[in-house]
Amino acid sequence: MAAPIVNIASPLGSPVPTMLPHAVSVSLPTWQDNVDYEEGSPRVLNVMKTGYPRFFIHKAIQQLAAICEQKFGVPHEKAMVFPSETFAKACRDFITRMDTSASARIVQFFICPRDADRKPSTYSVPSCDLHIVLFNEAHWSHAKAFWQHTGSGISSRQGEYCLRLLEKKGPTTEKVQSDIASKSPIRCKNRHYYSRSISSAQMADDLAERLNAEETAYLEERYGRNMPAVAAKEAKETLRKRIAGVLVGEKSNCCFKRDQPLSSSIRGVSNITEDDVFLFPGGMCAIWHAHQLLLRTLGNRKSVCWGFPYVDTLKILQKWGPGCYFFGKGSEFDELETLLEELQSQSPPGSNEPPILALFCECTSNPLLQTPDLQRFRALADKYGFAIVVDETIGNYTNVEVLPYSDIVCSSLTKVFSGETNVMGGGLVLNPQGKHYKKLRPELVSFYEDVYWDEDAIFLERNSRDFTTRVYAINQNAEAVCDLLHSRSLEAIEEKKTTNGSYLNGNTATDDASKSSLSRPTVVKKIYYPKWITTSLYNSLKTPQGGYGGLFSVTFTNPIAAKAFFDALGCEKGPSLGTNFTLACPFVILAHYTELDWVQQFNIDPYLVRVSVGLEKREVLLKWIEDAVLAAENAVLAAQKVEDGETIHDTMTCA
Repeated sequence: MAAPIVNIASPLGSPVPTMLPHAVSVSLPTWQDNVDYEEGSPRVLNVMKTGYPRFFIHKAIQQLAAICEQKFGVPHEKAMVFPSETFAKACRDFITRMDTSASARIVQFFICPRDADRKPSTYSVPSCDLHIVLFNEAHWSHAKAFWQHTGSGISSRQGEYCLRLLEKKGPTTEKVQSDIASKSPIRCKNRHYYSRSISSAQMADDLAERLNAEETAYLEERYGRNMPAVAAKEAKETLRKRIAGVLVGEKSNCCFKRDQPLSSSIRGVSNITEDDVFLFPGGMCAIWHAHQLLLRTLGNRKSVCWGFPYVDTLKILQKWGPGCYFFGKGSEFDELETLLEELQSQSPPGSNEPPILALFCECTSNPLLQTPDLQRFRALADKYGFAIVVDETIGNYTNVEVLPYSDIVCSSLTKVFSGETNVMGGGLVLNPQGKHYKKLRPELVSFYEDVYWDEDAIFLERNSRDFTTRVYAINQNAEAVCDLLHSRSLEAIEEKKTTNGSYLNGNTATDDASKSSLSRPTVVKKIYYPKWITTSLYNSLKTPQGGYGGLFSVTFTNPIAAKAFFDALGCEKGPSLGTNFTLACPFVILAHYTELDWVQQFNIDPYLVRVSVGLEKREVLLKWIEDAVLAAENAVLAAQKVEDGETIHDTMTCA
């Protein structure tokens, strides 16, 4: 007898998976939990142990920031901790640009271990050079916005390491730089910028967690799953080769092999090497750097943001440089070409300056899973001289080949490339065949800083060894799940009725969905998945062994169905995607809660549920979906009965 399929969602506020010290997701298992999180309800915020690192500052980093505030700050000052002076200066400049009355200053905090601790250990970096931005607490929202948009803060592992050094005494030196203007008492609130103080009891718990982390690191190295930390340089080189697609015959083994053979790249571009790949602390950090690189190289012009993107990509293009042109539906080709022609006509005669800086897009987009027409964009870019930047996080290079059409490809390595939800990372790839390559690469090399924390690189290298085989398995699982949901959707019923000519009799799928409560209502409205969304464009980019990816979104015939479906899903529920386990969230609620009316003009349903399919057994996944659909149907039927009862009661009262 088969074991029963159970709901595995972690408790509210706990890391996903539970007890993971560097988790990049947090459990928000019900629809109301997500709404209350956005509303800032203490019921949710007070139990949150972690969160997605760009939105929820890890407790170790909070503790380190508190130490910096005590050591360097004055009353009412807050601190942000960065791994380089460049990032700290960018944060300071952002704060003062967002509010010209604000002030911020930078402190260099060099934490050096005692001589007795200078030996090969779990950590390969013997000292930490931190750069602290100090600012009045009234400007916290601006500082946290910079942290969120750029993903350039220190990682949780680096924060833990710094705390370890400080606990061991660690003599320190610091250098203070001040650029102080007048201060302002203005304070802005945003639920993503939540940060609460750390109690002594919490600090004790966190110390125990860090000791457990030391033990875990020892076991990882002892049994060969991780390289020793002193090999971080090799880990980064291996990651860059893997992303460049030049490693030969990689297998998901448990041991790292040095001097692995190389081949020509599988990325569809000749001459690409690991030297064209750059690592960053996160995917948004890579996108921010791509935009900065283009501004420095091609001039201070607006970019185009094509299609409805992940929220922080649009924010980067809007808040840095002169702004952007937003084509949020991803279908406004005529409007784009008209814009390019008009801007070109305004250029001085004989000018070779492009009308826009670059076109940024996602392949596929988040959350609507649309594929951009990269061939058409490439022709426009060649004609007008602008650059193309593609975020391939969701499509990923195992499934789609986007580099030949791009000047820059960015990706969040936190997602399916890692899969383990225990490390952040980002990648930027330059196309060596691109028109702007000879300008872009030297400029990027001139200001690039390798601030990707060594221990994070080691975990990411280990996690990504079986990247390709995991993607193939996830592709198959996701397609099976989407086939099931699509067969139960309003869209499929409409397609079937159209094929059968049922509309000739005046019947519609909507009629079926609104039949009496004696029949089962149709609750699933539409599946957003490349198999049915911009399919021909996706297939034109799909690799020979590629699939449709592991991410899909689903909309419903009414809000009651959406909430019931989400609450009944048996998988983990929280932010992020590309995990080895299935992970769902009410994406629009989490990403756009304060602008729900605005997103609807771009065909974004506020009650959309996004699901990232994992590696569970197929029967488990399908049973989760079946149970969730059944719960949604029952919720709609129950609501109909209540409504019918109220109608009868009102009729009798009137009589």
